[in-house]
Amino acid sequence: MQENISLTDEFPFDSKFITIHGHKLHYIDTSDASSNDPILFLHGNPTSSYLWRNIIPYMTKLHTRCIALDLIGFGKSERPDIDYRFVTHADYVNRFIESLNLKNITLVMHDWGNALGFHYGLHHLENIKGFAIIEGGSFFQPIPSIKDFNPVQAQGLFTTLRDPIQGPELMKNANPFLSNMKNNVLGCSLSETALRNYQDPFLDPSSRKPMWTFPTQFPINGQPKEVFEIVDGYTPILQECTTPKILFHATPGCNTPAEVVQWAKSHLKHLTTIDIGPGFHFLPEDNPALIGQELAKWYQTL
Repeated sequence: MQENISLTDEFPFDSKFITIHGHKLHYIDTSDASSNDPILFLHGNPTSSYLWRNIIPYMTKLHTRCIALDLIGFGKSERPDIDYRFVTHADYVNRFIESLNLKNITLVMHDWGNALGFHYGLHHLENIKGFAIIEGGSFFQPIPSIKDFNPVQAQGLFTTLRDPIQGPELMKNANPFLSNMKNNVLGCSLSETALRNYQDPFLDPSSRKPMWTFPTQFPINGQPKEVFEIVDGYTPILQECTTPKILFHATPGCNTPAEVVQWAKSHLKHLTTIDIGPGFHFLPEDNPALIGQELAKWYQTL
């Protein structure tokens, strides 16, 4: 067993910025730009590159180049007045990869980072070394109806958030994802330092449009059409491609419960699965040491 690395609630990385479409994206890059085979970490909603702070050290011990991006509107990236639709995020991510000329990428993805990684990676398989999937069950295939949405207990909340009038007001006034993180997304406790790092980017209610827009983008019952077509288009590629994959899951999990893990085992080729034990949605917070160890072990087999 690989030795544990000391965990931290600080963010011990130097910030870098790149301008895309006239807006600054924040990212960290642990190695020289000429390094080959980078690992690109893609977060989801409502997080940032901070999510990966205790995973990245396990990979840098292997002398890998690790890059973690803050999506537009999240973390330390700029928050312009744009639509924040899935296709908009995907365009920023694709241009980021092109701008840094990243080749032979291993994608490590959480939440919406999975959808963004699948969208890019499954259409650029020649440029992908492997897929590491964390809480990505909602993005393996389109969701037939809200009754099929995981977790079941969040179906009412997401129905409201998808309403064009009620949704923005709920996000502005109640901040449901971040105001009660323990009950909504965590299977563990966080320090005040960690909570602040997640909550500070969205203290101003006017900054919460990116958080609200993502729930409206889940491909449920064919809507929104553009996201449904994207996920429906890459699903067969995901099931047929032999690019190595590793799926981290927990109990009870959030959008990747036991039945979704079983579906992945039955439908995805060249798949390794890792049970991290108790956890809900923020698995890199629930058990970063095990994720880091198993990710490093798997990466060395690629």
